[in-house]
Amino acid sequence: MRTRAAVLCAAAVVLAGSVTALPAQAAPAARLAWTKCGTDDYPTLQCASLKVPLDHADPSGRQITLALSRVPHTAQTFQGPLLVNPGGPGGSGLDLAGLVASGLPRSVAAQYDVIGFDPRGVGASSPDLDCAPGHFTTVRPDSVPATVAVERTNLDRAQSFAAACGRKYADVLPYIDTVSTVRDMDLIRAAVGAPKVSYFGYSYGTYLGAVYAKLYPQRVRRMVLDSVVDPTGVWYEDNLGQDYAFDDRHRALMAWIARYDATYHLGKDPQQVEAEWYAMRAALAKKPAGGEVGASELEDTFIPGGYYNGYWPDLAEAFAAYARDKKSGPLMEAYENLGAVDDSGDNGYSVYSAVQCRDTSWPGSWQQWRTDAWAVYTKAPFMAWNNLWYNAPCAFWPTARRKPVDIANAKLPPVLLFQATDDAATPYPGGVTVHRLLAGSSLVVEEGGGNHGITLSGNDCLDRYLAAYLTDGRVPRGSGVADAVCAKSPDPKPEAPRAASAASRGLALHRLLGFR
Repeated sequence: MRTRAAVLCAAAVVLAGSVTALPAQAAPAARLAWTKCGTDDYPTLQCASLKVPLDHADPSGRQITLALSRVPHTAQTFQGPLLVNPGGPGGSGLDLAGLVASGLPRSVAAQYDVIGFDPRGVGASSPDLDCAPGHFTTVRPDSVPATVAVERTNLDRAQSFAAACGRKYADVLPYIDTVSTVRDMDLIRAAVGAPKVSYFGYSYGTYLGAVYAKLYPQRVRRMVLDSVVDPTGVWYEDNLGQDYAFDDRHRALMAWIARYDATYHLGKDPQQVEAEWYAMRAALAKKPAGGEVGASELEDTFIPGGYYNGYWPDLAEAFAAYARDKKSGPLMEAYENLGAVDDSGDNGYSVYSAVQCRDTSWPGSWQQWRTDAWAVYTKAPFMAWNNLWYNAPCAFWPTARRKPVDIANAKLPPVLLFQATDDAATPYPGGVTVHRLLAGSSLVVEEGGGNHGITLSGNDCLDRYLAAYLTDGRVPRGSGVADAVCAKSPDPKPEAPRAASAASRGLALHRLLGFR
């Protein structure tokens, strides 16, 4: 899972999914009642709702409601709908439509109706899931089960969460999964009157897009997949792979802090800084900061740093304040900003669990879970047990399991993939695997990049490939593993202004993508 790219390419250009541009007035009439719902950040947003079957095998049966958003096209040349998804599973996509429309060059965004949606079970869609409000209330047991009692307590929490979902949503859970969401997406396409749809997905949204393409290849016009899920490992093996990659990324943060010892005074040796961090963890396990941030909450606070290095300065300041100056206030603030789970987070976790636990089989023996976790922990301790408990409800999930979808596909126009070599949440080999499975796809690599979600967040090289593809279907073609390579965005500096343009673009994106 930690293989790195050796990618040199001679870029060429081909056309992907080219369709004669339609004049604006020739676009099919919308079948949705769009109303203004603009925000300060995205003033042109419109909203609508769509009824879809809970069970797609029974289209005339119980209906549920999807919440939709749209930034409408304004150009004479209209290229149809661009459906966007931020991942999760469990992420809300309503604001992502505004971010994508504002992040693309104006001339490109103006040619699309950029459409976001809250998938079934999420946010403003109805019903919205919240299996066990307060499941993440502090202080939780230490994630590392150093004793049988601690393991039993964590196991009981996972089992209780799964049981609560089963009690509250017995009639809904069998239909919260990737394939059902994909069928919803095709009903969105039909509702806007489009024979084909373009799609742009991040993270889990890449798997969602690949499954849509498998079920409806004839309805894909263009497709962009950023930070690509490995479909051959959904979901247990992918989570084990994440554990190693997040440990690497955490060590990259420790090395960054060591580089700026003049600011943080935690040591110039990355191993020394890492030892200080684990000493902090041990202290918090005994006495949580402010009665709120224990060992598990500390992990929750630092895991976002594995997703996005824009959080590194704040994390380093909180770390230094606690370890060097014995001040817990900055650490508690960092937890509230990055690690704490609010009502929206409870909903996201409920949908995350429902989708992943339903999508595929999980180990039936708890002994396999714990054996695998200890094996990972000996090499990559940072997130091994925290991640296991996050997914542990799947060991007890009350619904039948689907089989994973084989996303291999030779029926698509060229698909454009983006992948950072040091991405922790969706490690680099997943992007290479999907590049192989989607015949004719093109892979753009951010060499040395460690962020998760890399387009529209400040790397102009990546964004040029994205804009070209959405303009007229051009994709790069190279002779190596990757078809094009971009240098990574620079790591932040402690003194860097938080409002710097590239940083603010990255922060805006990562607030929507969330964590896990």
